[in-house]
Amino acid sequence: MDLFEKLVSNMGPLALHADEAHGYFTFPKLEGEIAPRMKFRGKELLTWSLNNYLGLANHPEVRKADAQAAADYGLAYPMGARMMSGNSDYHEQLENELSAFVEKEDTMLLNYGYQGVLSVIDALVDRRDVIVYDAESHACIIDGVRLHQGKRFVFAHNDMENLEKQLVRATRMAEQTGGAILVITEGVFGMSGNQGDLKGIVKLREKFQFRLFVDDAHGFGTLGKKGAGTGEEQGVQDEIDLYFSTFAKSMASIGAFVSGDKKVIQYLRYNTRSQIFAKSVPMPLVIGALKRLELLRENPSLKENLWKVVNALQNGLKANGFNIGTTMSCVTPVILNGTVEEALHLIHDLRENYGIFCSIVVYPVVPKGIIMLRLIPTAAHSLEDVEETIKAFSAVKDNLANGKYQVSEIMDLSSNSN
Repeated sequence: MDLFEKLVSNMGPLALHADEAHGYFTFPKLEGEIAPRMKFRGKELLTWSLNNYLGLANHPEVRKADAQAAADYGLAYPMGARMMSGNSDYHEQLENELSAFVEKEDTMLLNYGYQGVLSVIDALVDRRDVIVYDAESHACIIDGVRLHQGKRFVFAHNDMENLEKQLVRATRMAEQTGGAILVITEGVFGMSGNQGDLKGIVKLREKFQFRLFVDDAHGFGTLGKKGAGTGEEQGVQDEIDLYFSTFAKSMASIGAFVSGDKKVIQYLRYNTRSQIFAKSVPMPLVIGALKRLELLRENPSLKENLWKVVNALQNGLKANGFNIGTTMSCVTPVILNGTVEEALHLIHDLRENYGIFCSIVVYPVVPKGIIMLRLIPTAAHSLEDVEETIKAFSAVKDNLANGKYQVSEIMDLSSNSN
């Protein structure tokens, strides 16, 4: 069989309705300044789909720092991989400031969050080692685990009893191979909003020997007294062996970092292939990240404003009978019952008639019969935005219950016209 014929004959579940959905439900284009209200197909909508937790994307000091750094250095500098010719004082300054903020000895910058997780996992383990990871881990963790040539075991989401069973198996396997054990979880799970049970995991060190890697993309900047993340929130930051986060959420930028003991980070610097063989993070992104970290560190009102909006949104939704799952973070899922077709018509109604833009999650990401509307509150949203959204959601929930969205055909919204 021809390779390309095989691909186009089975496009995969996410591309099942690509012809009708592209540009509207998938790959939509939000235009204008990054803000709670942006334009979609020429209409201004209240949007809850931006990972701009602290509202830094358009903060005047951030914009000024970004522009000045781009004017001073351009996007090419430093030219080359970090190890060869791409290092600078600013790169090292950012690493040092991040280390101090998350209370670790050392830090390594990474070009991207997804690539960073995948490649750090690859660098940490060899075929003798065993990985044990949470079943609801992000795709970047799953792909990192797939690269692993040794044994891996998955434990039921946040289930410490099941994790203990998997650690028994992992310990037995590691004893046979002469390897070690790496446990991987997330600080905040991006779909459900659950926090990883970090306290429960580190307690198992009383029985088992393992190292803990935590991807805290959604926790960094939003949780903990000073915003240092889920480990700080749960009082176990010093028990996390490798702390990872991205700049793509609270920092509203591009890039990532991993922090831990100095000797381990030094090992990663010289063994993480995606960093050794890739161009260094451009200087404007590094200087911009320094400014963002400064604001995060010195302006607690940013996180306070965020949580004022989060609490109003989540409490308001619950008070109006919505199921928001068991979120313990800013991530706000709204869980409804319905088919994929009903979900698409609901979202169309929400955008066209109620002026609300949010992300939609359907099968196969969630089980069949479930519609998840995913809201990301930010410090830039207002309490009036919250009231408007809850009112609109109440209306579409009634429409869903009354069968308004029970249309068998999926509308074709792939063109730019409405």
